[in-house]
Amino acid sequence: MEHPPQPDGHCRVIRSALMYEGKQHLQFFAGIAAETVGARNICMHLQTIPPAGSGRAHKHDHHETAIYVIKGAVGAWYGDDLQHYLEARQGEFIYIPASTPHMPVNLSDSQPAEVVLARTDPREQESTVLLPDLESRRPLPAD
Repeated sequence: MEHPPQPDGHCRVIRSALMYEGKQHLQFFAGIAAETVGARNICMHLQTIPPAGSGRAHKHDHHETAIYVIKGAVGAWYGDDLQHYLEARQGEFIYIPASTPHMPVNLSDSQPAEVVLARTDPREQESTVLLPDLESRRPLPAD
C-alpha cells in the first residue's frame, strides 16, 4: 500500500469502510494510521471480537495501547506468561504498557464485542509481534 504524505496541516475525515484481518486474527476497521492519513505517532482503529472469540497472543514492541470498550465485555490475559487477567465492560478503558504480552477475549458467547484501539505506533500492524508459545500456556479464569 502506498503511504500518504506526512500531515500537511490539513485535518482529514476517514470514513471507515475498509475492513481487514490483523495479525491477531481479529477484524479491524481501518481508521487513523500512517497508511491512511500519514500519521506519525498514533493509530486508532475499531476492532470487533466475534462471540466467544479471542485474538492471538501478541505484544507491540515499544508501543503503548489504549482500548475503549464500545459494546460488550472483553477479557485480556497479559504478562510475560499471560499470568494476569482483567475484564472491561462497555464504557470502560484498558491500558496496555509497551511491549507487554496480551491476548484479548470476548466474554460473550452470543454477541460480538466492539472496541476502539489507539496505539503509539502509526503503522497499525508493524509493531505486532505474535507469541504463539504463550497461547497454550494461558491459565483458566479463576472462579
